[in-house]
Amino acid sequence: MRGIGQDNAAASADAYLAWWSLAGVDCVATDAPVNWLRPAPMAAPLAPLIKNESLPSAAPTDWAAFCSWLATDASQPERGWPGAPILPTGPLHAPLMVITDMPDLADIHAGTLLSERAGTLFDAMLRAIGLSRADLHVASLFLTRPPGGMVEAADLAAAADRMRAHVAIAAPRRLLLLGDRTGSALALNGSADGLRSFNHHGGIVPAVATIHPRLMLNRPAAKAECWRVLQCLIEERPK
Repeated sequence: MRGIGQDNAAASADAYLAWWSLAGVDCVATDAPVNWLRPAPMAAPLAPLIKNESLPSAAPTDWAAFCSWLATDASQPERGWPGAPILPTGPLHAPLMVITDMPDLADIHAGTLLSERAGTLFDAMLRAIGLSRADLHVASLFLTRPPGGMVEAADLAAAADRMRAHVAIAAPRRLLLLGDRTGSALALNGSADGLRSFNHHGGIVPAVATIHPRLMLNRPAAKAECWRVLQCLIEERPK
């Protein structure tokens, strides 16, 4: 009987130790204390993926070099869009620099900004304030038109910063911004009445924003608002 009891006790002890071993406790003590209530360590986070994209290069400060940079630099946001770029035109230090958002489809075909019906209305706007296209420096935030005319916020911010460098080189006496998208991208400071201050990379220039001629073609009532804005340019134009 004693042998059977000893065998049962040994089997019970083995089963007890096996249970604790399965529970993860396979020794009575260790040299260092263990906090069994601590949470399991988290896996190290994966390193973020780095996009292999070229960063926009710095804009040149010389006008000829700047135009070449616009036309050929691979970092420009328009490089993946269809159509040839429409570069800015007109003299430096012009009495007025006109900035639109992007070429219309008609502009892409004509190879010039503000063409066809919108251009005819624009020319009439200029005559009303005693100017012609030959007097102007004309440019657009984007050199060509993306599919659907939609741009990403990052591209719009890059184009706005590029335009600030452009204005610094062109050094016009005043700015006329055409369209809500242009005015929003090139955020103006000051009151909505009269000329406002536009900050560029070389200082400040008086600026005003108005409705794009393409919209006035379908909204004749907007011409009155546009004329109110243009009158600011007449009053402020140097004699």
